Amino acid sequence: MSINTLEPKFFSCTQSIELAEKIVKEYGANLGSVIISKYSDGEFQPALVESVRGRRIFIIGSTFPSADNLMEMLLIIDAAKRASARHITAVIPYFGWARQDRKDKPRVPIAAKLIAKMLESAGATRIITMDLHADQIQGFFEKPVDHLFASTMFMPYIKNLKLDNLTIASPDMGGSKRAYAYSKHLKSDVVICYKQRLKANIISHMELIGDVKGKNVILVDDMVDTAGTLAKAADIMMEKGAISVRAIATHGLLSGNAIERVENSKLTELIISDTIPLKRASSKIKVVTCATLFAEVMYNVQNNTSISDKFIM
Repeated sequence: MSINTLEPKFFSCTQSIELAEKIVKEYGANLGSVIISKYSDGEFQPALVESVRGRRIFIIGSTFPSADNLMEMLLIIDAAKRASARHITAVIPYFGWARQDRKDKPRVPIAAKLIAKMLESAGATRIITMDLHADQIQGFFEKPVDHLFASTMFMPYIKNLKLDNLTIASPDMGGSKRAYAYSKHLKSDVVICYKQRLKANIISHMELIGDVKGKNVILVDDMVDTAGTLAKAADIMMEKGAISVRAIATHGLLSGNAIERVENSKLTELIISDTIPLKRASSKIKVVTCATLFAEVMYNVQNNTSISDKFIM
């Protein structure tokens, strides 16, 4: 049998096992087994249970903190390389540490670049990810990067809401490009929130650029961490006369009291994907799975067919 006809194999990091099972089911395959041996001091060793020699393998795992999640991905990649896998694709639905994509003050690291080098050094030959915090992170890699847009799965959800007087909003200046892309597709208006921070996750001032009176507003962002920005933006927009405010965020980090903050906010709902497991259910949080999107892209990668419609809005 030619190596080109061999079916790929799929493995998951511990933190993304639920999503990986959905992806592999959509693909029409089975998830391979990884045994994690742990030492008393916290060190761990993953082992692939089955042979991967000459195969393309997909390793699925988001790299949100703690650092163990990233480390597990690196160790499984290394294990596959040393077991003579032909191609190793790291499927990273949420690429963690991506907010450190540049030097924004003296004597700080560019963590996203460091992690790109680590993944490649470990043996990854391709990266598949979704809604990077900064588009330029693709350029940190020497290997191919398939950067998918969650808009391909969120857009049908928005259209099914059938909202009149729809306006798309960005919670900050940096997300304006994303907001304009959504608005162009939906033929809607755009408003921008201008915010200033005292430090990470703490907003000192926010102003609204644009008119939301009588509008149904949807805020779009790549991630929601403490939910402070979204809650504050919703408050301001409702004060300015908005009919309703919803938020779409690809990656639901939802750290600390974020879920409670969403529940107590003026947001009608928060729509997220399942790139990161939701800590607990909430009546205000709707999860849209990204499993079908990733399964289709992985199938196309395996069969050397185009995936351009999956990352161009």
